[in-house]
Amino acid sequence: MKKVLILTLSLIFFGALAASAAETKVGFVDLQKALNLSAEGKAAKEKITAKVKEYESVIDSRQQELKKLKEDLEKQAVLLSPEARDAKERDYQQKLKEFQRFTKDVQEELQQQDSDHTNRIIEKLVNLVQEIAKRDGYDLVVERNSGGIIYGADKVDLTAIVLKEFDARFQKGAGK
Repeated sequence: MKKVLILTLSLIFFGALAASAAETKVGFVDLQKALNLSAEGKAAKEKITAKVKEYESVIDSRQQELKKLKEDLEKQAVLLSPEARDAKERDYQQKLKEFQRFTKDVQEELQQQDSDHTNRIIEKLVNLVQEIAKRDGYDLVVERNSGGIIYGADKVDLTAIVLKEFDARFQKGAGK
C-alpha cells in the first residue's frame, strides 16, 4: 500500500513538474568566459601579469646572489677555518631562508590579488546575470561550468549578452 501511494504521488509530482517545465524559461551563462573576455577581466589579468614580471626580476637577482654565495662557499671551504666556514654556511642558510620566505610571500600576495580581482568581477557578473534574467523573464539561469550542464543550445546561452552589457556598464572602471 505504501509503495502504491509513493508511486502515485511521484507520478503526480513529476507530471506537474513536466507540465510546468514547458512554461519555464531556462538559460545558462559561462562566467569564466565572461570574466576572461570582459575588458575589466583583461585589465585585471594585465595588472597581475605586470606584478609577476616585476617580482620575477627581484627573485632572479636574489637567486643569482644565492648562487654566487654558494659557489664562493664551496670554493673557499678548504681554505677557511672551521669557524669561518660555519659562519659562512650559516649566513648562506639564513639568506636562503629569507629568499624562500620572500618567494612564498610574493606567491601568496599575487594569488590574493588575483582572487580579489576575480571575486570582485564575478560578483558584478552574477548581479548582472540576475538583472538580465529578471528583465528578460528567465525562470532559471545556471552556470555552465558548474558541472550540471551536459548540453545547452546556443539560444539559451546568455554569456554574450552578459559580456556585452558588463563591458558597457563597467568599462570605465576597467583600467583601475
